[in-house]
Amino acid sequence: MTKSINKQFYEGPEVLISECNGVRSLHLNGSMVQSAMRISAPNELELVYTQCMMGFLLFQPDPDQILLIGLGGGSLAKFIYHNLPNTRVTVVEVNPQVVTAACQYFELPQENNRFEIIISEGGQFIATQSRSPDVIMVDGFDDEYQAPSLCSQEFYDQARQMLARDGILVINLLSRDKNVKTFLRRIELSFKGQMIAMLSEIRGNLIVFAFRSNPRKHSWKSLRKTANKLEKQYALPFTDFVSKMQKYAQ
Repeated sequence: MTKSINKQFYEGPEVLISECNGVRSLHLNGSMVQSAMRISAPNELELVYTQCMMGFLLFQPDPDQILLIGLGGGSLAKFIYHNLPNTRVTVVEVNPQVVTAACQYFELPQENNRFEIIISEGGQFIATQSRSPDVIMVDGFDDEYQAPSLCSQEFYDQARQMLARDGILVINLLSRDKNVKTFLRRIELSFKGQMIAMLSEIRGNLIVFAFRSNPRKHSWKSLRKTANKLEKQYALPFTDFVSKMQKYAQ
């Protein structure tokens, strides 16, 4: 993430859009980049942490339903929509201004039978819905801070309960957050220790994968074999993801 803003061309009460060196960025309540899109490649994942969040494909290669909590500029939503044609994507976003900005400036696809946007607070949505997604992806920040309702023990408990039997919760945390160890303990408790994590970059984002059911035993060798196949399919560095997971696990 970077705090430099070169060209600012849209500003609402909470949402700021900027451009720098061919990359358009979204900011919430501050200068921290929450989402970024390379204008010449709008459907690719520009930020490393968003690429890392797609590491769930190592364990769940063909999800039927994915629930995204937090839209931002729609980077993950667009990538999944365009690259996983058999997957239904539902996005829950609390801020209507973010949805408007994503549609106007980040080439978000129109809603259809595969893509849905719901204006709601993520914690309340998880607590009240009966659907069972294969993957829940949580990327909810207010500038540099994790949204409190998306990192409580209750939220992680309810997310596990909501997931399909072999479902995965994918969480974006900031490794430098003073509360990150507390969040990790909560996830570990809710998911009975069935989790793995990786640093996207040094002192960067910490991506956590938590499994509702005991995942099939994966050796690092078998994960690398899977990663090689996925790299050819999605042009993302899955072998690096496996290395980052292994390093964090040591």
